[in-house]
Amino acid sequence: MGDLLLARHGETEWSRSGRHTGHTDLPLTEDGEAQARALAPLVADRSLALVLTSPLVRARRTAELAGLSRALTEPDLREWDYGGYEGVTTADIRRTRPDWDLWTDGVPAGPEFPGESPGQVGERADRVLSAVAGALGTGDVLLVAHGHLLRVLTARRLGLPPADGRLFRLETGTLSRLSLEHGSPVVAEWNIRP
Repeated sequence: MGDLLLARHGETEWSRSGRHTGHTDLPLTEDGEAQARALAPLVADRSLALVLTSPLVRARRTAELAGLSRALTEPDLREWDYGGYEGVTTADIRRTRPDWDLWTDGVPAGPEFPGESPGQVGERADRVLSAVAGALGTGDVLLVAHGHLLRVLTARRLGLPPADGRLFRLETGTLSRLSLEHGSPVVAEWNIRP
């Protein structure tokens, strides 16, 4: 049984400033491109049965710079739909909603996108996990995607509710590895950089 590898895309202007970036399709910064290139040696010697990437440019470019030319696009790997909080920082949200928490409160609908609850993101994560289950039997599977989505996916892989993704802080341009111990999913490595 292979490992499930999770690569968070490299830095963007909005990830650097803490702005919620769901549908906004931002490029990597210069530092983000360097982070993506630095992932290459971490995945070069792995037996990858499948590589999937979010359709957003920041994830696809990270895969490209990491040398993952066989990456297939998976729409369910897109980032959380932040609805009315797209492009807004947590600090700005808390000026009017001091107790707001993404993991328990979700987001309001926005002018262009309806927003998602933790449960809805969890449903997408579950679909991805189902889709890669067969490939894990033949080697490692690598997912290149986004911070909040990958945190929810980690929670779901470990049998936890989607909101428990809050327990797994995930940095830009890092690789994490979910494995098995005695047949149960575990976190084997987290936020790896060369």
